[in-house]
Amino acid sequence: MSVDQLKTLPQYMLPQHALSRFVGKLAASKTPWLKDTFIRRFAARYQVDMSEAAQPDLSQYACFNDFFTRPLKAGARPIDSHVDSIVSPADGAVSQLGPITGDQIFQAKGHSYSLSALLASETDAKAFENGHFATIYLSPRDYHRVHMPFAGTLTKSVYVPGDLFSVNTRTAENVPNLFARNERLVAHFDTELGPMAVILVGAMIVASIETVWGGLEPIGKIIRITQPEAITLSKGDEMGRFLLGSTAIILFGKNVVAWQNHLSAGSAVTMGTVIGKTKK
Repeated sequence: MSVDQLKTLPQYMLPQHALSRFVGKLAASKTPWLKDTFIRRFAARYQVDMSEAAQPDLSQYACFNDFFTRPLKAGARPIDSHVDSIVSPADGAVSQLGPITGDQIFQAKGHSYSLSALLASETDAKAFENGHFATIYLSPRDYHRVHMPFAGTLTKSVYVPGDLFSVNTRTAENVPNLFARNERLVAHFDTELGPMAVILVGAMIVASIETVWGGLEPIGKIIRITQPEAITLSKGDEMGRFLLGSTAIILFGKNVVAWQNHLSAGSAVTMGTVIGKTKK
């Protein structure tokens, strides 16, 4: 067993959900001394750039969650306006991106996982076989709102219960089927390019996932499918946010997009910048 595997092993033993929900309660606390200490230490530890925030004063946030999901100043993340562009849904780094091989998505060296497991549906998976995927990892210091990579109309939202492993590089390289085993929310959209899915993947210490159409997603133990009233979002519109950070995965069908050649695992991206182009 490698050193990285040994370092990952404790995650299997931790009470992942209980720990995450406990931290979630602390993050929602409005007790001044507690939230101020939490925010200050976090900002210093992860060198959070507050110069881009609409509210740069740490003391003005009502709770840690408000700080973590802070909005940015107007114009801080311009959205590429070219009609053929696919933009990054979030600030962060590319975990992986490329073609989907049959129904297999590449996770990290030695690991792939299936579309049907990720989407919790063999039927939904068919639309993305041999398509394209991009996985964006949001680090603790990043802006944690997730935006539309391309314009689309929401067709359904699927909550999938699961584990809460960390989603950093070490864990991705050592925990099989990581993104298909963690708790997640799958948002399905109809677009000019056909179906598009944006998956918000939960992780260790991620207290909750929130969407603009449904608010805070209730935690549960069974798959939950909702079909909200038709909501159409433009490229760059906010679609959701993480209350403590994680990963966003984008899926497109076959032969409809091409990812930018300069992007690879580890490439830094910011929300609204071009990560791909349409082929249609």
